[in-house]
Amino acid sequence: MADEEQPYARPLQRALSRPVRAMSRMLNNNAPHAKSAIRPPEQSAIVDCALYIDGERQPGEPHYAEALHTAQRRRGFVWIGLKEPRAAEMAAIAETFELHELAVEDAVQSRQRPKVERYGEMILLTMRTARYVEHDELTDTSEVVETGDVLMFIGEHFIITVRHGDATRLAPVRSGLERRPEVLARGPWAVAYAVADSVVDAMVDVATQIEEDIDAVEDQVFTPQRGKRRAHDRIQRIYQLNRELMEFKRTVLPLQRPISALATGHLPEVPEEIRRYFRDVGDNLARASEQVLYLDDVINSVLAARLAQVSVDQNNDMRKIAAWAAIAALVTSIAGIYGMNFDYMPETHWVFGYPGVMTLMVGGSAALFWGFRKSGWL
Repeated sequence: MADEEQPYARPLQRALSRPVRAMSRMLNNNAPHAKSAIRPPEQSAIVDCALYIDGERQPGEPHYAEALHTAQRRRGFVWIGLKEPRAAEMAAIAETFELHELAVEDAVQSRQRPKVERYGEMILLTMRTARYVEHDELTDTSEVVETGDVLMFIGEHFIITVRHGDATRLAPVRSGLERRPEVLARGPWAVAYAVADSVVDAMVDVATQIEEDIDAVEDQVFTPQRGKRRAHDRIQRIYQLNRELMEFKRTVLPLQRPISALATGHLPEVPEEIRRYFRDVGDNLARASEQVLYLDDVINSVLAARLAQVSVDQNNDMRKIAAWAAIAALVTSIAGIYGMNFDYMPETHWVFGYPGVMTLMVGGSAALFWGFRKSGWL
């Protein structure tokens, strides 16, 4: 019976499976469109793009390729501001402005070492940025310094600034320069100076704020402590502040060589009048560097002083323990001697033996206590 039903079951099964397969193909074809409709569009890394002619920002929001063509034709320049660009978008910009692939790779990746490099007719300037993080009280996990990166591609008719992190914002720099068209008229290197000056000024402010934190920690170190846990917290705070200072030190000190190269004429592309401005930036950077080195010595001295205090406190504790152990040893030795079960021991059958031994214990302990107290052990 089953063999007679099988020929009719197979055509019926194939007939039912056809619409199921068709529906599956429709769902699979529509699935990517549904996902793309739900997926939010990727935000562009271009924060601002402007064309400047004779120091004046031109109206409108042109595409950077069109703006570059106009700048080359009318002897102006384009300023593109990027924040944490993706590789694909940076590759499109690099193709338009003919940027070197190694420089583009540095722009996509953050935490680059400060440097100035030439790639053909373009100069790449890399700087670390720093910002002081406000906090009510310094703890062993406080973030004191926030760091980031700013890279600048500088050409004859363009400057591209790439920012990683929020340590230094460039929107105030742009708005400040747009109020000074005589400075913008000097070209892309005037923008490079303004950005470098803003970065270095922020470093000077950070150094001043860290110095105040170190002064507060120094005052805490030499105030009377209240408990061992509080003393331990002080060491943790000093160590955390020292780590933050080291991070800031790695931001400030390596920047001296690139700024010096821009200020001393190693790059002929930098106009002479702009070099004077870079020398002023170098002076401010040198002041920040000297302050960082001074603060590094101070925080290490404070840490050494705190560790010395802890060592002294531990020695005092050990002396107290040793003094009390000596007092306990006297009582224990007397009690141990008279606790031995011998028949022939002195004063065992004396009427005043027990009071005499107790007097000896108390008197000996009092004498040891007075001696240790006089010597400063207790």
